[in-house]
Amino acid sequence: MTLVSPLSPPAAATPGVVPFARDLARHGDRLAVMAGADRWTHRELAERVGATADRLGSGRKLVLVSGSNDPGQLVTYLAALAAGHVALLAPPAQAGTVAAAYDPDAVLLPGGELDLRRPTSAHELHPDLALLMPTSGSTGSPKLARLSHRNLQANAESIVAYLGIRDTDRAVTTLPMHYVYGLSVVNTHLLRGGAVVLTDLSVADACFWDLMTSEGGTTLAGVPHTFDLLDRVGFAGMRLPRLRYVTQAGGRLDPARVRRYAELGRRAGWDFVVMYGQTEATARMAYLPPELAAAHPETVGVPIPGGSFDLEPAPEAAAPGVGELVYRGPNVMLGYASSPADLALGRTVTELRTGDLARRTAGGLYEIVGRRSRFVKIAGLRVDLDHLETALSRPGAVVRCTGADGELMVAVSGPGASAEVAAVRQEVAGRFGLPARAVTVTAVAEFPRLANGKVDYPALRELVSAAPQEEPPPAGTGGATPERLRALYAELLGRPDATLDSTFVGLGGDSLSYVEVSIRLEAELGAVPANWHVTPIRELAGARAPAAGGRWRMRRLETSAALRALAIVCVVGTHAGLFTLLGGAHVLVAVAGFNFARFRLTTAERTTRLRRQAVGIARIAVPSMLWIGGVVLLTNQYGPLNVLLLNGLLGPPSWTSDWHFWFVEVLVYILVVMAALLAVPSVDRLERRFPFAFPVVLLGFGLLGRYEVVDLGVPHTMPVFWLFAFGWAAARASRWWQRLGLTAVLAATVPGFFGNSAREIAIVGGVALLLWLATVPCPAQLQRMVSVLASSSLYVYLTHWQVYPHLDDIHPALAVAASLATGASVWWLAARATTLVSGLGARLGAARAVAGTAPDRA
Repeated sequence: MTLVSPLSPPAAATPGVVPFARDLARHGDRLAVMAGADRWTHRELAERVGATADRLGSGRKLVLVSGSNDPGQLVTYLAALAAGHVALLAPPAQAGTVAAAYDPDAVLLPGGELDLRRPTSAHELHPDLALLMPTSGSTGSPKLARLSHRNLQANAESIVAYLGIRDTDRAVTTLPMHYVYGLSVVNTHLLRGGAVVLTDLSVADACFWDLMTSEGGTTLAGVPHTFDLLDRVGFAGMRLPRLRYVTQAGGRLDPARVRRYAELGRRAGWDFVVMYGQTEATARMAYLPPELAAAHPETVGVPIPGGSFDLEPAPEAAAPGVGELVYRGPNVMLGYASSPADLALGRTVTELRTGDLARRTAGGLYEIVGRRSRFVKIAGLRVDLDHLETALSRPGAVVRCTGADGELMVAVSGPGASAEVAAVRQEVAGRFGLPARAVTVTAVAEFPRLANGKVDYPALRELVSAAPQEEPPPAGTGGATPERLRALYAELLGRPDATLDSTFVGLGGDSLSYVEVSIRLEAELGAVPANWHVTPIRELAGARAPAAGGRWRMRRLETSAALRALAIVCVVGTHAGLFTLLGGAHVLVAVAGFNFARFRLTTAERTTRLRRQAVGIARIAVPSMLWIGGVVLLTNQYGPLNVLLLNGLLGPPSWTSDWHFWFVEVLVYILVVMAALLAVPSVDRLERRFPFAFPVVLLGFGLLGRYEVVDLGVPHTMPVFWLFAFGWAAARASRWWQRLGLTAVLAATVPGFFGNSAREIAIVGGVALLLWLATVPCPAQLQRMVSVLASSSLYVYLTHWQVYPHLDDIHPALAVAASLATGASVWWLAARATTLVSGLGARLGAARAVAGTAPDRA
């Protein structure tokens, strides 16, 4: 077997353009882009690209594109490549910073409008320059990689060659286009005549797998964190008959996991391909042939076609045969840009010194054994630790950063260090987009130093690891600092440029973000003033809301009811595509546990409590089974297992429409198990004697499932029992220290569970409301509507699957409104029917009682 195959030189192409972007139309009527209801062939995509190129004009320009997985962004990016302009890709949250640094000539605005700032470029653009890419992930470093037309074309052709991409392949986007790995997926499939399915959904979302199946996805790309999520959602048990291969890059994957996925792919009929690359090499430098993955999972494989490696001596390389890995090939960048003046430069590098220490095995495979540079990779993002130190340091608090792939350790020193720990933690998550689970922040008296006076980073890492971690101040205690609130705004609104004088309205907040920000502010402050949305951030810290009165006629609404109404709107709105606010179903699980403790675990004797629990289960299971049964009779969408609410236990492992009712099934399973447990007299006595400790113990057991220490037996729904137990414990928490302890558990266990910060924020905010607020204010005019939505939430959940798909094409808002109205109507009818049946039963019982007292006439 030949491990290194040279790539023949590409055919001569028109200077100054990227051939695959220019020649889209040659693939004719093959599908190219699938994005929601949009279906574009390669010919139609070429027409849109041509039209956008015409709008850009004839003179070469620097075109800023916010590289999200959006059709408009894709078209503008391709138009720049096809017409000889220079595309500048930036993460959406960093677009403003990049624009200020590089002054682009044209900008694609968030709403899809192309802003042409000038007819000709203000910059001198080198003829070979085609693309500028950020090199340090989300850390906002101004350093960009300068990539040429040949870089893009050569690397795309090489990847197509070693992966064997076909014109029938369809790649569902799991990574953003502003990340070079995600961009390479788009480039290669369009070059070959395949299709890309554009989405920002996470692999942790059930809707992603619905999309993967419905659109016939054949390829899946992931960074190491992606595979954490795949393990959680039961990927190994999914049935994906069209899947051809899974690729991994963006950091080192544990060899045991590489071997496991290679073997899983072999059994399921798809290839697992480990790859290695850097932005400076356009995307890829090496790949591990799938047939070698199980035997050599610790390696990155061989150079890509057309590329080569050398090992050069490095002072850090102590082991024999280890050196710095140096790559050469047609995909090596022109060089770096640190300012607009660098855009005029031609090639300044001919080889890529990767900064990685490696060795070559006897079989010709390369293995990465260490790193020279001050970079780490977290969730697939390459983080410049030196830049991070500069950005986080502030008067009174100097920051030093260390860590390894997958973890960032931050030490804060100085007079104000202790007070700044929370603010630094918030800024790392909000401004730089790094997952909180991977970041440790602590205050230190002083940094350990070497004899030469430099910071001793290995010793600093040990110091941070050993330091106890401070928990954030509990909700409502006035512990929120202005900087903490600024970081919160920056995180939730995607506005890292927020200042202490900013307001919610001034930062572009809308009705959707209003709810989420207000919930988080209330968790931070205990209460918020009525005019918080127009109040500067610095004035909000420590604020308390005045009593509502006057013409606003505010009422108090139970927090659990408000959460039920809000959560079901979020579920329906997300499924219908009106907006994306995930986590509603999981908040409902916690609310179910909260209400279970309040309404089912009363002081009544054990048999009475069990009878009430049985009634509660029936009120969920019976209407669910009746509705699903009716749908089965009228359509072929579901099956008998759905009617019996057994799909979660006995249904197919792959995620299909049969899993639409997972929430109902899991809730019934939990309630049945709890009823069986509390039916044991000794357990019943324990629960009564230790009303708070009992659910805390159950919470601990549930966390074993959340962290996959034990298998709770229900695939694809994620282990949600711990959220039910959390709600139960929240209802029993009668003292401040109990609520504080639960808050700490909540803050520690929710982040990182889904891999989606917005979803995790919604869950933490919603459940925290249960802990700290018995009621929430609600305008009197809305109280009735909110109450109806809360009461009918089960029926809305059951019926919306049959409502919104028929109205989405008209408008998502209509689909959401109709779904809510239908569920509320069915709930009203069910309530009336229940009242009628109950009344009839009572009359029959009375009649039997009368008959039983009549004299015997025999």
